[in-house]
Amino acid sequence: MTALTATPPVFLHPLADRNGSPAALLLDAAHLLADAGEAPMKVLEELASGSMHCFYRGGADESLNKALQQAGWKPLPADKLQRADDVLPKELPSGVSWIEGDWFLAAPPKPVGAQAASRTLALQLVQLVSADADTHAIEALLRKDPTLSYHLLRLVNSLGMGSGRRVTSFSQAILILGRSQLRRWLNLMLFSSREGDQRSAMLLSRVAVRARSMELLAKAIGADKPHQEQAFMAGMFSLLGVLFGMSLEEVLKPLTISESVQQALLSHEGELGQLLCVVESAEREDYAALSGCLAALQIDSASFNRIIADAYLWMQDVSAGKAGSAHG
Repeated sequence: MTALTATPPVFLHPLADRNGSPAALLLDAAHLLADAGEAPMKVLEELASGSMHCFYRGGADESLNKALQQAGWKPLPADKLQRADDVLPKELPSGVSWIEGDWFLAAPPKPVGAQAASRTLALQLVQLVSADADTHAIEALLRKDPTLSYHLLRLVNSLGMGSGRRVTSFSQAILILGRSQLRRWLNLMLFSSREGDQRSAMLLSRVAVRARSMELLAKAIGADKPHQEQAFMAGMFSLLGVLFGMSLEEVLKPLTISESVQQALLSHEGELGQLLCVVESAEREDYAALSGCLAALQIDSASFNRIIADAYLWMQDVSAGKAGSAHG
């Protein structure tokens, strides 16, 4: 038995509620049994203590099903679940409570009017933040987009930064966050504040898990703080093309980013490319690819499971707008 199969990897699917917002996690129990290792119950118990409902798709092994229920996971009847891969259904059968699938990765509708202007501002914001622009330039752009401004102030006021007072201005928010955290939160907000885009909430959950997972994977292989931050930003940038309905290469072209981040995003090269390989293969439940990526990084699946649990718990706080410290 290899290091990877000693503890089977946990593959999770966020489920949307009927409104298209992330509200539950789905685990395929049969996968844990198929790998014939020791089920990672401690990690699963911790995930069940989070704010999202935790369901499993039952397998034939009743003892495993029982163990999952004891860990706080509930069986999900097939008739409560509907799959969607192209678009969020406008109407659902009355008995359906949850939606699975990658519908939120489909191209967005072509923006018009205010939406087009908002997208242009958002792209400009990405450029300013990636170039570590002057605070006044960022503040001036934020003033043009009330949705982004609202989300920034809401996030900073929810961080519990110990200031003891509510933040009411952009300059205060930028000062409290610091430049590194500002880059992080502004990029997160791009995914959470796309007016009229039903994909936003689920895209935010996906990118938050990617970014946090890559940051924690970088930490696990001994990378220093600046490289951990690069890993986080690579995870964040990896879905900018999906967000804006453009090729990733086109979105990245005007951005000031390091060569290593660009190579990771466009060709999966280098160490950051290996980290991206881990999160993408986990999303696809590609066991063989995940095994190869983890082996190359010398990370065992027990450590991978711990990272995935931390990333999903952090995502739940981000989605709820109450995330605390973004660093591990």
